[in-house]
Amino acid sequence: MDRIMVDSRILQCRDAAMAIQNGQFNVQAPVGEDEIGQLGQALMDLGSALGQRLDQVRTLAQVTAQINAGLTLDEVLDLVFESFRPLIPYDRIGFSLLEEDGQVARARWARSTAPQVKLTVGYSARLAGSSLQWIVETGQPRILNDLEAYIQEHPNSESTRLILAEGIRSSLTCPLIAMGKPIGFMFFSSMQPCTYQDAHVELFLQIAGQLAVIVEKSRLYQQSVELNQLKNKFLGIAAHDLRSPIGIVKSYAQLFLNGYLGDVPESQRQVLQRMDKSCEAMLVLINDLLDVSAIESGHLELKLREVNLAAFLQECHAANALLAKAKSIELTLDLAPDLASVPMDPDRINQAINNLITNALKYSYPQTVVTLRARRAGDEVTISVQDQGQGIPAAELPRLFTDFGRTSVRPTGGEKSVGLGLAIVKRMVEAHGGRIWVDSQVGVGSTFTFALPLKT
Repeated sequence: MDRIMVDSRILQCRDAAMAIQNGQFNVQAPVGEDEIGQLGQALMDLGSALGQRLDQVRTLAQVTAQINAGLTLDEVLDLVFESFRPLIPYDRIGFSLLEEDGQVARARWARSTAPQVKLTVGYSARLAGSSLQWIVETGQPRILNDLEAYIQEHPNSESTRLILAEGIRSSLTCPLIAMGKPIGFMFFSSMQPCTYQDAHVELFLQIAGQLAVIVEKSRLYQQSVELNQLKNKFLGIAAHDLRSPIGIVKSYAQLFLNGYLGDVPESQRQVLQRMDKSCEAMLVLINDLLDVSAIESGHLELKLREVNLAAFLQECHAANALLAKAKSIELTLDLAPDLASVPMDPDRINQAINNLITNALKYSYPQTVVTLRARRAGDEVTISVQDQGQGIPAAELPRLFTDFGRTSVRPTGGEKSVGLGLAIVKRMVEAHGGRIWVDSQVGVGSTFTFALPLKT
């Protein structure tokens, strides 16, 4: 009888081990004082530990995914505070960065379950002579399991006094290291003493390692944002200051060409015409730069109103028909009968359509057709400009809609292009909550299409 009982318990232990092997960690096994009972208890403890570790890894992976998705540093830290509380003990998390060539630690973020945070953002302390200096030098975490005893030994530690006032009694401090260089600290703190006495610090260090990455990422992102803002400011100022004098030169050239300042010899007329044409091209570029600057700085204002789309597109067609005729290209209009009114800024969408038509004419040969088309598609309306031009190589399509993005395709009439038109169209469309795309085949032509929502 005893032999049969022993065999049955061993089988239960075997089943528990196989369940753990298959990823089922909440197992049951026989427990008792003898060796088989101790084995069963060990298997259950192992399953529980592995399950907890798997939860930790999954949570860390989720946080990593959020980091890689481009969340801001504050959002990541809030996510860490909420996500890891079921897995590791803390009542407070603090986050500090090294400044002044690594000589000062400044509090960058803190969150606590205490009614009031005493050690607030902006608090700073010098590293020289502090326990944080040891963490920087060794790269090892520091555990303080009795902060009340610690303050007795270090009565001048203002930071310890502040978190004690919050109710904190123990802490674990992890270094933040990015690219082999210390950049700050992460402080896990508990309102209970000795919380971290038996802590396995590997997970804490993993979290700190991930945050070190996002800190560097956010710093680089912030620098790129500031440089982009500086670029937009410079472009805006330069373009605005250039538009007035160029406009004046163009006006004088037109006064001469129109005979208001007397007769102009033919040789001089040709020079004035070139001046006028060059000024016109420069004004187009300047206006494009101002549009880009306004859009990227967030100063583009849309004046939305309900617009009868069919009537609006008929006007766009009429306004561009003469330009097409001048190049011996036929501009046709193809409108679906069920077009509805669309909420949009007619001036901005007119600018987008004019850019698309101008581009189509610029890259098409004489005796071909360019079509302005509109269709209703569910809760959107699509507007497209189709040409029978040269088409764009597939490998070069990603360059479209980018600032100064140009392809190997050249205008058929020697027209100039700086590569801002499509980038502006994309921004105008997206500002309306729309989207834009292109279909193109070399030797057949291109179709640029954008969709606008029928409701705001």
